[in-house]
Amino acid sequence: MTNETIKNAIPPNYNELRKSVSRASNWRERLAAVEELGQWKHIRTIDMLLHRMNNDPVYAVQKAAYDNLVSFGEDVQLPPRKKGELIKDASKVIFRVKKSLPAGHTYEEFKEKIKNMRLDLYDTSEGDKGADFDKWFENEWATASKK
Repeated sequence: MTNETIKNAIPPNYNELRKSVSRASNWRERLAAVEELGQWKHIRTIDMLLHRMNNDPVYAVQKAAYDNLVSFGEDVQLPPRKKGELIKDASKVIFRVKKSLPAGHTYEEFKEKIKNMRLDLYDTSEGDKGADFDKWFENEWATASKK
């Protein structure tokens, strides 16, 4: 993005962007909101971008917020990528969900139940793992009872 495309104003859809940027179970929506906020240099958009950069569990969203802040001329540091569980007690949740399903259930059944019960966990993990998500998630399911 070039500085010529940045508007020094608050976006007309500010309230919708504020909701989208906080949507816990939809990292793609947060990312799109962060990208749109990057077109509007205003104290409120800068505050939202700073919050996403420092607090979003999905690194792609953090990086996009950082890139937009830099394009605004803000003096910011990109936080290091988080290691370990991005959602508190994720491994316990995975274990409990697996245990709640009947013996012999499939990975697909497990995946659907997680999506229905804890979309935030599913979505954040998917955003973090990218193309490796299914391989990682299936391994989490397969080893859940062994942990």
